[in-house]
Amino acid sequence: MHMNQADVPASHADFARLRRLNAQAVRDSVNLIRRMTPGDLLRPTPCSAWTLTDLLAHMTAQHHGFAAAALGRGQDLSHWSVRPLGKDPVTQYGDAAEKVIAAFTTLESPDREFTLPEFTQARTFPAARAIGFHLIDYVVHSWDVASALGIAYTPGSELLQAALPIARAVPDGDSRLAPGSAFRPALAAGDGAGTLEKILAALGRSPDWHPPLPRQPRRPG
Repeated sequence: MHMNQADVPASHADFARLRRLNAQAVRDSVNLIRRMTPGDLLRPTPCSAWTLTDLLAHMTAQHHGFAAAALGRGQDLSHWSVRPLGKDPVTQYGDAAEKVIAAFTTLESPDREFTLPEFTQARTFPAARAIGFHLIDYVVHSWDVASALGIAYTPGSELLQAALPIARAVPDGDSRLAPGSAFRPALAAGDGAGTLEKILAALGRSPDWHPPLPRQPRRPG
């Protein structure tokens, strides 16, 4: 994911606000995941071919990777590895979430360089831009989790207003069709769409997504 330099906050006050809103997005995801039961782990999600188990493992790994990057260790691919969930995936996820929030609080400058090898190994990213990547991921993944569980996701308006320009800055095109891409090609937002719906559409999520109905067993004869 690449974004325009103009989308990077210019001041330390903006940077502090970005970190606060990122923490809000992450903790929203924790609160949603706490409502999950073991029986929910095989539910389908809006992420193509991913169950809730797959999505939760990905989200946990990304927290570890971004935390390592904030602490200057992002080049080590082991921090980004997706590992099987443990016996208590909800606590495991919550611990990873608090780890990345704490790591981001150690950053004093929006210009501190992040190494994000899952994005590219050819360059680094300023901290403000990297945290923007993380924020938009967890707004969208919170919606993914809520949709899979069939529950409401109602992030605060300040978070959504910050997330919308980040979502719109993510380049669209063939790269979104690649296997493992976090986002699909953008969709048109409907008339009267709210801010969350505009974010989802910009990143290829249909706000109308619902879990597929289970297949009914065939009747003999």
